[in-house]
Amino acid sequence: MLKSIMEDARNIVKKDPAARSVIEVLLLYPCIHALIWHRMAHCLYRNRWFFLARLFSQTARFLTGIEIHPGAKIGRRLLIDHGMGVVIGETATVGDDCVIYHGVTLGGVSTLEKKRHPDIGNNVIIGAGAKVLGPIKVRDNSKIGSNAVVLHEVPEGATAVGIPAKILVKKKKDDPNLKVYYYNYI
Repeated sequence: MLKSIMEDARNIVKKDPAARSVIEVLLLYPCIHALIWHRMAHCLYRNRWFFLARLFSQTARFLTGIEIHPGAKIGRRLLIDHGMGVVIGETATVGDDCVIYHGVTLGGVSTLEKKRHPDIGNNVIIGAGAKVLGPIKVRDNSKIGSNAVVLHEVPEGATAVGIPAKILVKKKKDDPNLKVYYYNYI
């Protein structure tokens, strides 16, 4: 676990220009604290210690303002920048090398006991205030704009913006030598 904590801290220093050192990140960044608490809670959750797992996650929420359900699966090197108000639901998965800004919700749209939260791929950026709702997939290398409300799948490499979110994809003009890309709504 110490190895993954150090990996997360180095990643934050690399991606956040305001972070000056690994020590600063380890001591002062709520993102790293929330991830540490989540790893402990997730281990308890997997071993069916549900009450203790929720106690850990609620303690982390109180201390950091970041709520990650102990059942959520979080990949490596997640950066939750200015994390206040981030909520990640029970059946959500977040891939490796993602960036999530403050106020983001990875939420459900059902109360049934089934998959009800989104799956976020690798290298995804989710802008401040975005809401990604339901058992949908946000594919690798995608971007979600600030305050977008995403209710449908986001293809690989696409950008989702607006309420409800519209998907933008890069499409090349007919000339294969032309390097300009045009965004088209899907």
